[in-house]
Amino acid sequence: MGTIPDIQNSPDSRRIAINQVGIKGIRHPVCITDKSVGVQHTIATFSMYVGLPHNFKGTHMSRFVDILNREARNLSVESFEPMLREMVERLEAKSGRLEMNFPYFISKTAPVSGVKSLMDYDVSFIGTLDEAARHEFSIRVIVPVTSLCPCSREISAYGAHNQRSHVTVTATTNDHVWIEEIVQWVEAQASCEVYGLLKRPDEKYVTERAYDNPKFVEDMVRDIASVLNAEPRIDAYIAESENFESIHNHSAYALIERDKRQGRS
Repeated sequence: MGTIPDIQNSPDSRRIAINQVGIKGIRHPVCITDKSVGVQHTIATFSMYVGLPHNFKGTHMSRFVDILNREARNLSVESFEPMLREMVERLEAKSGRLEMNFPYFISKTAPVSGVKSLMDYDVSFIGTLDEAARHEFSIRVIVPVTSLCPCSREISAYGAHNQRSHVTVTATTNDHVWIEEIVQWVEAQASCEVYGLLKRPDEKYVTERAYDNPKFVEDMVRDIASVLNAEPRIDAYIAESENFESIHNHSAYALIERDKRQGRS
């Protein structure tokens, strides 16, 4: 049997490098470290990219899948960097990016009845490796909360409009940060938390809690930014809040971005 040609390894004459090339949107079962029960089984969607030098025609797409099948079963923040470095080495690249998005479930207890239910949160791990082999890891968590309008409460004879909001925190970390911690930081700054299951006494509690704790979308991101500013394990962050308005046909939105490393000696 003759040698099978390897077209990807053939030279390219256009002298144009590619910033990111790889596979996108591949789903795979994973095990994520859970603060409460140790390990949580879920399914993640992966995107895996490397930089392609100008002199290579293509990359070896099958190697991405091979790495994923061997490495993704037991993933944690700590194992993410070694997987990324192996990917860059196996693909003979100088830079790379590894992203995984997955639903993460946290058991929550209703505030009055004590009934337990699961809440799901959309989480992403994002790792990058630049050409100087410097690694950066970020975690993104989308947290649904309740926000109640301070203006509406002030001007209305009774009641106030409220809405469900999605707060997104993208944090670049220098040490381990639990998903649960980020969720708690955000929920503590909302008008009220969101629960999967509530009894009537709980519904009374969360309604009155939101009414007593009104927040504009600007208040939400500023309060969350204050928490992130004080957390030494976070080097940089983006805090976003989108309020799905109940009396408008649009959302209210605010964003704060800060790199805390700027200005450090």
